[in-house]
Amino acid sequence: MAMVGECIVGTFFASLLGFVLLYILRLWTVKHRRKDHFYGNGGESGYEFRSDNINGECRPDKNSDADVIIVGAGVAGAALAHTLGKDGRRVHVVERDLTEPDRIVGELLQPGGYLKLVELGLEDCVEKIDAQSVLGYALFKDGRNTKLSYPLEKFHSDVSGRSFHNGRFIQRMREKAAALPNVQLEQGTVTALLEENGTIKGVQYKTKTGEELKAYAPLTIVCDGCFSNLRRSLCKPMVDVPSCFVGLVLENCPLPFPNHGHVILADPSPILFYPISSTEVRCLVDVPGKKLPSLANGEMADYLKTVVAPQIPLMLHDAFIAAIDKGNIKTMPNRSMPAAPYPTPGALLMGDAFNMRHPLTGGGMTVALSDIVVLRDLLKPLQDLHDGDSLCRYLESFYTLRKPVASTINTLAGALYKVFCASPDQVRKEMREACFDYLSLGGACSTGPVALLSGLNPRPLSLVLHFFAVAIFGVGRLLLPFPSPKRLWIGARLILGASGIIFPIIKAEGVRQMFFPVTVPAYYRAPPAK
Repeated sequence: MAMVGECIVGTFFASLLGFVLLYILRLWTVKHRRKDHFYGNGGESGYEFRSDNINGECRPDKNSDADVIIVGAGVAGAALAHTLGKDGRRVHVVERDLTEPDRIVGELLQPGGYLKLVELGLEDCVEKIDAQSVLGYALFKDGRNTKLSYPLEKFHSDVSGRSFHNGRFIQRMREKAAALPNVQLEQGTVTALLEENGTIKGVQYKTKTGEELKAYAPLTIVCDGCFSNLRRSLCKPMVDVPSCFVGLVLENCPLPFPNHGHVILADPSPILFYPISSTEVRCLVDVPGKKLPSLANGEMADYLKTVVAPQIPLMLHDAFIAAIDKGNIKTMPNRSMPAAPYPTPGALLMGDAFNMRHPLTGGGMTVALSDIVVLRDLLKPLQDLHDGDSLCRYLESFYTLRKPVASTINTLAGALYKVFCASPDQVRKEMREACFDYLSLGGACSTGPVALLSGLNPRPLSLVLHFFAVAIFGVGRLLLPFPSPKRLWIGARLILGASGIIFPIIKAEGVRQMFFPVTVPAYYRAPPAK
C-alpha cells in the first residue's frame, strides 16, 4: 500500500506540472499560429511550390559535379546518400575508409530508429547480418532485477530494436547506396571545405592513391563522425568526455533475459550487455573520466577482474573472465556535444559530427535517422540547390524541426547516465534507488520512460514529467511512514539535485527549440521561391 501511495503522490505532482506546461505551450501556439506550412501551397507567404520532377525524381543541373557532396559514409552518411539518391539527387560520397568498420558502439538500434529505417526504405539493411531482435531491457541493482519491455503492442510484429555488428550494418547501407546509378561512393580523405565569398562550394580531398582532388556541389553535408576535423568551421563544438567505454565480446554466452539489453547499476558506473549476433554478446564497461587503466601493462585486465567481475550476474561471470583472458579489449571515449551550428551557405552538419550524447541509451542512430527524415522532407520540394544564401536560410528550419526528438533523446541519455552512476552523496544514492524502484513499479511508470528510451515517444514534456516523478517518488520514499527533519532536508536536496541534473542539459539543448519550436521563426521557413 505504501508503494501505491507513493506512486499516486508522484503521479499527482507530475500531472500538475504537466498541465501547467501544456497550458503555457497552448498560449504560445495560439499566439504564434503558423501562417503556412513548409510544404504549403502558397498561402500568405506568397510562395508557390511547383514540381518539375519526373516520377518524383529531381532533374539536376548537368553542368555541376553533383547536387550533394556527403563527407563520410558511416550510419548517417550512407543512409543519407541512399535517401537523397533515391529522390533523384546526384550524390558524391567521400569516405576515408570503405573497409568494414570495427567499432564497439553503434550496435543497438532502438525501435524508434528501426521505424525511421523503414520510413527510409532501409529496413533490409538489418537482414543477412545476423542481427538480433531486442524487446526491452533488464535492469540489475544489488542482487535485484526488473524487466522493462518496449511498448510494441500497437506496432507490426516485425517492429523491435535490433542489435548487430556495427560494421556489417554500415556495409549493407553502403552497398545499397552505391547500387543507385546517381550515387558515387569514393574512398578519400577530405582535407578542407572549399569556400568562396562565405559560401561552401565543395571539398578538397586526397584519394586512396594520394592524389589531391577537388569536388564541387551546391550543397555539402558533413557526416564525418565523432572525431570530425571539419566541424570547427561549421559549428561551435563544446565536446564533453564524461567517461570511456571498455568493450569485450562474450562468446556462446546466454543472457539472463534473452533478446534484452542488460544494464547493471554497478560501482562506479553502469555495465551493459546485449547480443550482437546469435553467438556473441557485447559487454561495455563504463569507466568515468578520461584516463583509463593501461591495456599494455595489464592494469585494465586486473581492473576488469577485480572491480567489475564481482558485480556482474553470476550467469555471465565465466564468459566475462574468458573474454578478458582472450585479450581483445577495445576502448572508446564517450562524447557528448549539443548541436550549436553556424548557418553556413552551401554546407550542413549531420550525425555525430554535429551532435552527440552519451551512448548509454543507444539513441545515436535513432537521432541520425530521424534527422535524415527531416532533411529529406525539407529538400523534396527543391529542384535547384544552387542559391546558397536562400537555401541556407531555408535549412535553418532543419535545426528547429529536429529539436524535439533529438533533444529528448540527448537529454535522457545525459540525465540517465548521471543518475545511474554511483556516488558517495546520499542524495545521489536516493535518486538512483528511486529510479530503479520507480521503473520496477510497472504500468505507466515503466512504459513511459521506456517509450522515451526506445524513441517510440520522444516528447520533451513526457521526459520532464517522468524525471521529476522519479524525484517526487524518491521524496515519498523518504517521508514514509514518518517524516523527520533530516529526511525532509534530504528530500528537498533530492528535488534540487534532480533539477541540477536535467536543467543544465536542457539549457544546453535549447529550451525554446526543445519545448516551443513553433515560436522559432525558422520553424515556418518556406522553400526558396523560383
